[in-house]
Amino acid sequence: MSSKMKKKKLTVALVESFEGVVGQAIEEYRQRKLKKIRFLEERKRRLGPIPDDKLVLVDYPDIQHLDPREWKDQDHYAVLGLVNIRQRATTNQVKSAYRKLVLKHHPDKRRRKGEAAPVEGSDTDDYFSCIQKAFELLKIIDTRRAYDSIDPKFDESVPPVIKNSKDNFYKIFTPVFDLNQRWSLVENVPYLGGDDSTIEEVNQFYEFWYDFQSWREYSYLDEENKERAEDAMERRWMEKKNRSERATKKKEENARLRSLVDNAYASDPRIKRFKEEAKRKREAIKTARADAIRQEQEQIKADEEAIKAKKEEEDRVKAVEMKLQQVEAKKKKEREKKATKKARQKLLSYCKEKEWFYTDPQEKLTFMDNVNHLCSSLDLLSLTSLNEAIDGAPSTDNAQQSICVKLDEMKEQMVKEREQNYISSIGGKNSPSSSAAGGDKNGGGKDWTFEDIQILVKAVNLFPAGTVNRWKVVSNWINSHGSSVKRNPKDCLSRAKNLKESELKARANDRAFERFQESHQPEQVKNAAKPKEGEISVRYEADMPKSWSPDEQRKLEQALKTFPTGTKERWVRVAEACPGRTKAEILQRTRELIARIKERKAAAAASK
Repeated sequence: MSSKMKKKKLTVALVESFEGVVGQAIEEYRQRKLKKIRFLEERKRRLGPIPDDKLVLVDYPDIQHLDPREWKDQDHYAVLGLVNIRQRATTNQVKSAYRKLVLKHHPDKRRRKGEAAPVEGSDTDDYFSCIQKAFELLKIIDTRRAYDSIDPKFDESVPPVIKNSKDNFYKIFTPVFDLNQRWSLVENVPYLGGDDSTIEEVNQFYEFWYDFQSWREYSYLDEENKERAEDAMERRWMEKKNRSERATKKKEENARLRSLVDNAYASDPRIKRFKEEAKRKREAIKTARADAIRQEQEQIKADEEAIKAKKEEEDRVKAVEMKLQQVEAKKKKEREKKATKKARQKLLSYCKEKEWFYTDPQEKLTFMDNVNHLCSSLDLLSLTSLNEAIDGAPSTDNAQQSICVKLDEMKEQMVKEREQNYISSIGGKNSPSSSAAGGDKNGGGKDWTFEDIQILVKAVNLFPAGTVNRWKVVSNWINSHGSSVKRNPKDCLSRAKNLKESELKARANDRAFERFQESHQPEQVKNAAKPKEGEISVRYEADMPKSWSPDEQRKLEQALKTFPTGTKERWVRVAEACPGRTKAEILQRTRELIARIKERKAAAAASK
């Protein structure tokens, strides 16, 4: 056997099957490819050229009655016997069909057969000229295209929009597109496809048809034959008219094709499905983005809440610790206060038990006042050491001696402070520039007298730090209690800041000796009328009330504490503890003190 007779070895593709989603996707792709190949083969068989062995010529009925003068309106494919295949016929098949007709219908052949035939030289009026004209027109590509463009058997109808059945869509529109693809300048025309076509294939199909390039032209229908023109001007006019008519028909053809593509696009169920899928995908992306944003916001909120909770927990722990520290400090302070109070009570109880170590009431009251002052000035450690010294004293005299030593130390300290304050106050008064500078600095340019400073000190003590609108309340109280000049809150605050404790004590003790002498004068001398221009004023004692010195005020307060409400003959005993004062004066002074306290409370309430 020769090598030419050997069969070719075909390469067989090895197909490996996969399981799962990958295998299913590969199988679907393979099935689509096979389906497409089968469809293209069937399409080629249905629309492509007819094989020569299957070509069947159909005789034109009554071909002898063809009028050569009407050749332009005749069906040239039917004249040549190609009525069934028409534009599918090849050039060779056209030539073969013509040869067969020549052998049968040529005038010379007919004359030899004894049939009726025209005389030589007059063949143009014979029907054979129609066969000859059809052949000449179809054997040349350009003239054949011109005739195919106006093929009377071509169906130019456009199907309407279909929205109900997808099966009808493929059955109706597929043959129409296959029929119109003959006008394409591009050979590989994409086909409509099926329901399993991908979105890329569908988009490619409609993009091709929306940009369809057609070779169809209408020169065959030219009404004016330029060869009959008498001159160039008439020929140009004919050409212009023919171009205009061709352009109009071409425009109508483009509109027809555009309508076909639009109706197909509107009827295509795949477009609707792809749009729905794209919409679902966009909604899914939007939902996923919204979920991501929501989760991010929730995470941020959770982190913020965690930070806030952590901070609150830390603040709570700090608050608890601070509260515990405050409670502990308060307890410690209370313990110290109780211990101090207990030590004071112990010292006072011991002195009271010993009847204040004196028998004379005046001396007893003076010693009582000194001991109370000592208790208020000593701290817990000093009080404890003094009580231990008293407990360890072998006799009452030794205990009294220990108390007196403390009293002497306290008095010495007070004398030193008074001397220093007095020296500093005298130096400030004698300085010519200090008064002017002090006035400008201490009271906003207003002089502060000794009485004004006393009223300021009382007001500051009456309204301690923490009082609402403190300095407004202080200024109102000062102005309502006999200040020499109207003071505003700024003046009071400025003067209070510049007044030191030592200066206050010095100002308060400027006239201490005079007040001490007044308090220790005999009753008749203090109440005696003072001379005025050589005459004795008889109204002084009756009309002018005697002012209370600080020493008398302390004695009164101590007596009120010693003889509380409910004590038998209380006011008589208070009067005995305040020498030089009558029961009526004590009652009047007590009422004034109560009125001042009520006034201070009312002023504090009004400032709120």
